[in-house]
Amino acid sequence: MTTLAWFHCFAGIAGDMALGSLVDAGADADEVTALLRRLPVRGWDLRFERVQRGGLAATRAVVTLAGEEAPAVGRTSAVLAAAVAEAGLPERVERRAQGAIRALAEVEGRLHDALPEAVHLHEVGGHDALVDIVGTACALEVLGVDEVATSAVALGTGTVRAAHGLLPNPAPAVLRLLEGFPTYGRPVPLELTTPTGAALLRTLATAGGPMPPMTVTASGYGAGRAELDDLPNCTQVVVGTALPARSGPGQPVTVLEATVDDVTGEQLAHAVGELLAAGAFDAWTSPVVMKKGRPGHTLHVLCDPARSEALGALVRRVTGSFGVRAVAAERWPEARRTEVVAVTGEEIRMKVGTQRAKPEHDDVARAAAATGLGLHEVASRAEAAWRAAHPTGRRG
Repeated sequence: MTTLAWFHCFAGIAGDMALGSLVDAGADADEVTALLRRLPVRGWDLRFERVQRGGLAATRAVVTLAGEEAPAVGRTSAVLAAAVAEAGLPERVERRAQGAIRALAEVEGRLHDALPEAVHLHEVGGHDALVDIVGTACALEVLGVDEVATSAVALGTGTVRAAHGLLPNPAPAVLRLLEGFPTYGRPVPLELTTPTGAALLRTLATAGGPMPPMTVTASGYGAGRAELDDLPNCTQVVVGTALPARSGPGQPVTVLEATVDDVTGEQLAHAVGELLAAGAFDAWTSPVVMKKGRPGHTLHVLCDPARSEALGALVRRVTGSFGVRAVAAERWPEARRTEVVAVTGEEIRMKVGTQRAKPEHDDVARAAAATGLGLHEVASRAEAAWRAAHPTGRRG
């Protein structure tokens, strides 16, 4: 059986909120702290407080300094990674913590044109962020969590103050880390999701969307620092045993179809592109033999039921069809996210699911043209690069 933890980020997520939610869900605080004490870093203390956020009882993880001040300029990612490596933590704890540190370093390096290992993590290089990252990995291990999923992630608005001055909210690092994840904005002038929280999701989560099918065994709430007027400032976590993907109702969808015999291949290709650009989940054509033996094509459109009327009108406009039929259906899509690997200096986006990672063809074609390598060779190298970064075949 697979133990699953789903983070519901309706008010965003930060490192302390993730850690607090897991302790609130039943991770033994003493066990978590004992594992954290293996870190070769002194001068910090960790306590867990019971608080209320929007009338909801939650647990807040509070890291305080005791004598030794966190470095003013921030530690480099190499220093943080070395501290985790020296701690002698369980393999899965170390892998998860190192993954979050590496994700932060890679994003900051891209933002500041610096080598990842040399990046000074100004906002997350202190004791509190290290404890939050490693502590979250420890709490997942104490709960025996095998896989992590996340909801769509809420983001704030306005600006946030950072080491480099005022930055737009959500911060650039947060947006880079959440590429490929479902997100949405709330009209809240607060950094709802921090780089540390986003890095944890980037590293841990293998799915993004509604709560996966599971038998719930525990739940908890991790409190953020501030009290918000209209929203409980906390992250919810739901822990349970994963169920087969199709054990519950699927996502409602509508399949639109129009069969035509007077439309050229170029026009059909244009129609598919127009429909995808207009918000269809997918669109494709299939050859058919119509009455009186006439060859034709059926244009199929998979869409949200709320978009069926608008997309049906678009089908009629781009094909000239006199009508469109619709069929109600369900789907069980595998959640996926986007990661980036490099092949001979060319960036290749990887579509990552729970079982495999597949390079985006457009990026493969671009890299092949730039390097002179064959398409198959570029795709093979991209898959190998992703497997090398994730030796277990997934990020969980």
